[in-house]
Amino acid sequence: MSESRPRPNKRAANALRPLKIETGVMKFAEGSALIELGDTRVMVSASVESRVPPFLVGSGKGWLTAEYAMLPRATSTRSRREVTQGRPSGRSAEIQRLIGRSLRSVFDLDLLGERTFTLDCDVLQADGGTRTAAITAAYVAAVEATALLFLSGDLDRWPVGEALAAVSVGIVDGQQLLDLEAIEDQVAEVDLNLVATRSGELIEIQGTGEKHPFSRPDLEQLLDLGQSGIDALGREQERVLAATLDTVEAHRRRLGGETAQPRNEADLWDPPAS
Repeated sequence: MSESRPRPNKRAANALRPLKIETGVMKFAEGSALIELGDTRVMVSASVESRVPPFLVGSGKGWLTAEYAMLPRATSTRSRREVTQGRPSGRSAEIQRLIGRSLRSVFDLDLLGERTFTLDCDVLQADGGTRTAAITAAYVAAVEATALLFLSGDLDRWPVGEALAAVSVGIVDGQQLLDLEAIEDQVAEVDLNLVATRSGELIEIQGTGEKHPFSRPDLEQLLDLGQSGIDALGREQERVLAATLDTVEAHRRRLGGETAQPRNEADLWDPPAS
């Protein structure tokens, strides 16, 4: 094993980069969030349209989908806009499918009606972890958009389940690290992205032995490290959504169709009983 190199800014192995999530950053979108995770910055807008894909027409169910793109100077050299190529790159297509799958796992599509939520994820600046940052911010934007519909009476019941977030973990110089920056990701022996709920339920794991295979004990330790990051990200999500979810809970009480409990995380994020 080679000697472990110090992390940028002397960050601990189990520490996230400086984190900030801001909501309401786009005037016209039903929901929006800007996440800053170190030097990675991703803007997400949530748009709601009264239509669904053809396979859902007449079903009464809604849909959540995502689009992902990087601005030309999000990285150190300019990249061409994918629109000039006529279609998203394979990487962008894979990431936007991941974002959509992740969000659909915690939304009750039966309660959305025939509506489509589109999460547009635009990378303003990339320094590692853009897909995981996009998922974390997309959840926030989607909740803001859902609250707008619920509070206006367009949704009869609250369709959002448990909170989710996503984070990268990896092994660099034999050391397990949380939330890899680009300089770490480029030399990682193992690179893994984790999407999970606050309670530790797994949604998706994308892990690769970049330079050599890794063991099951390594995987278990990486998942534990990743879950600690999910919890930290979830606390920031909870902070920025607190006012919105308090208003949602008050509205649920006024509707009288569900038993209201004192405000806590489980009450706000558990789906309503069927």
